[in-house]
Amino acid sequence: MALLETSRYSQGSALGSVNPDLASERQTASFCVERLTALLDGGAEQTRIRRAVGTYLQGLETTAVFDTATQEFILNTPKISAMKWWPGDMGRSATHTVVFAQLYIHGKCYGIHPFILQIRSLQDHSLCPGITAGDIGPKMNFEHTDNGYLLLKSVRIPRENMLSKFCEVRPDGTYVRQGSQQINYFTMTTVRISLISDEVLTPFMKACTIAIRYSVVRRQSKLKPGEQEAKILDYQTQQEKLLPQLAAAYAFHFTNNYLQELFNRGYAEIHRKNFDMLPELHALSSGFKAVITQHCTAGVEICLRACGGHGYSLLSGLPSLYTKILASCIYEGENTILLLQTARFLIKCFMAASAGQPVPPSVTYLAAMKHGKCPAKNKLDFLSPDIYIEAYQHAAVRLTSNTAAKLQDLIQSGVKKHDAWNQCTVQLVQAAKAHCHYIAVKNFAETVEKLETKAGIQKIMKHLCDLFALHGIFSNTGAFLHDGYTSAAQMDMVTASYLDLLAVIRKDAVPLVDAFDFTDKCLNSALGSYDGQVYQRLYEWAQKSPTNQMSPAYERYLKPLLHNTLSKL
Repeated sequence: MALLETSRYSQGSALGSVNPDLASERQTASFCVERLTALLDGGAEQTRIRRAVGTYLQGLETTAVFDTATQEFILNTPKISAMKWWPGDMGRSATHTVVFAQLYIHGKCYGIHPFILQIRSLQDHSLCPGITAGDIGPKMNFEHTDNGYLLLKSVRIPRENMLSKFCEVRPDGTYVRQGSQQINYFTMTTVRISLISDEVLTPFMKACTIAIRYSVVRRQSKLKPGEQEAKILDYQTQQEKLLPQLAAAYAFHFTNNYLQELFNRGYAEIHRKNFDMLPELHALSSGFKAVITQHCTAGVEICLRACGGHGYSLLSGLPSLYTKILASCIYEGENTILLLQTARFLIKCFMAASAGQPVPPSVTYLAAMKHGKCPAKNKLDFLSPDIYIEAYQHAAVRLTSNTAAKLQDLIQSGVKKHDAWNQCTVQLVQAAKAHCHYIAVKNFAETVEKLETKAGIQKIMKHLCDLFALHGIFSNTGAFLHDGYTSAAQMDMVTASYLDLLAVIRKDAVPLVDAFDFTDKCLNSALGSYDGQVYQRLYEWAQKSPTNQMSPAYERYLKPLLHNTLSKL
C-alpha cells in the first residue's frame, strides 16, 4: 500500500502514489500508513510552474534546509517559477502531501529528497501557516480533479518527516546514505508503468471497441452491384485504419505485462539493497511511456475519425477518451525528454557493449550487430517472427550505432559534449523509438510462442503479432530500407502480407474487442454498445439532452424577433 496516494491520476502531478519503500519501517508505523491512505487525499509535489511536467527532477528549486538547533527542515519556494503546479487534489482536497525538495545541510546540497508535509488543518481544512495553495483553473479535461498550486514560505517540519529508508539526516546534521541516489527517481518509474495500464491502454482499448463495433453496424455504398450496402469494416481502407490499432492494443498489453514483470524483479532486488536494475527500469519505463502514449493517442483519434460525424458527438464516447488520453503525452514527463533519457541509456550501453563490457539484458542485442541482408524470399517469409524481429533489431542497432558515431565525431572535432548531444537529439529520439519498437515486437512474438498449449488462441494472436510487426515496417519503410538491409522488392512483399492480414483479422475483429470485456456502462457510448442498436440509442440519448427542452431564450429573444418581423410583413 502506498504511503500517500492521490484519488486519481491527474496532469502533471507525481500521479498515483509515493513508493512505500522510500519510508523506513519506523516511519511507516508512526505515520500510520493505512489510516492516512484511507482517510486523506495526497499529492506528490515535484512539478513546478516553469516546467509543468514531471521530467527534470534534479532541476527542482524548492529547498529544504536542515536546522540543527530545532531539529527541523525549513521548506521554501524561492520564486514564483518554482511553485508546485498541477498536483492532483492539491487545489481543494488534499490535507497532506509528499514534497520533493533540494536538501541542504550546513550550506551543502545533497540533491532531491521526499518530505511529508501537512498543508491543511484536520479540524477546519484551512491552510497551515506558510502554505499558499489553490486550484489552477479550467483544463481540457479532468475537470473533476482539483489540480492545484503550492507555495511554501519558511514552513517547518520535524526531522522525522524526511522519508528515510535509504538515506537519513542525523541530529548533528550528518548525512547517511544507503544504496543509490537514484532510488528517489523510483517513484516516477513506478508511476509511468502503472499509468500505461490504467490511463492509456484502457481508453485505447475502449476506442478500438467502439469504432470496430460501430463499423460492423454502419453501412455505406455497395461493394458489389445488386447487393445491399456493405458494412464499412468490409472496406480495406477501414480495416487499415482500425485493425492495426487493435493489434497495437494487444501488443502494448503484453508490453505492459513485460514491464510489470521487470518492475517486480527490480522491486525485489531493491529490497535486497541491490539497485543495479534501476537504470534499465528507468530507461524502459521512460521510453515505453513515451512510445505507448504517443501511439495510443494517435490511435484514439484514428478511431474517432473512422466513425465519421457520429465519432465527433460526445454521445459516441470518443471525444472524452481523446481529451483524456492526450494528457498522457504530457504528464509524468514530456515524451521527447523521456525518449532522450532512454537514448542516453542506449548510448552508454552501446559504448559499453562495444568495449566488451556486460550490459543489461534488454540491450544485449547492441553487441550483436549483423551486416547481412534480409533473407526473405517471398511474402510468406515476412510472416515468420524470426524474419521481422531481426529486421527490427537491425534497424535499432543501426540507429543507435550511427548516432553514437556521430556524437563521437562531433566531440573529437572539438564540439563540447552538451552541444554535440543537442546536435544529435533528433536521431537520438529515433534510436530510442526503434529500441522500444524492437522490444515490443520481440516480446509480442515470445508471448505468442508461449501460447502453444492453446492452439486456437495462439493462431489468432499470431495474426495480430504479424500485423503489428508488418504495420510498423509498412509505416516506416525508410528505417528498414536505409542501409539496404531490405530491398524495394522485399518492401512490396511486406505490403502484400500486411494487406492480406487485414482480411484475415477482419473475421475475428469483433470477438477480439469483445474480449476486452467492457460493459456498456463502462464504455458509455451510443456507438459501441454490445447489442449494436446504434441509431436507436443515439436517438434516445439525444432526446434526453437539456437542449431539447423549451428554452427561455425563445420567449426573451426569438419570439419578439419573429413577431416584429411578421407584423411588418
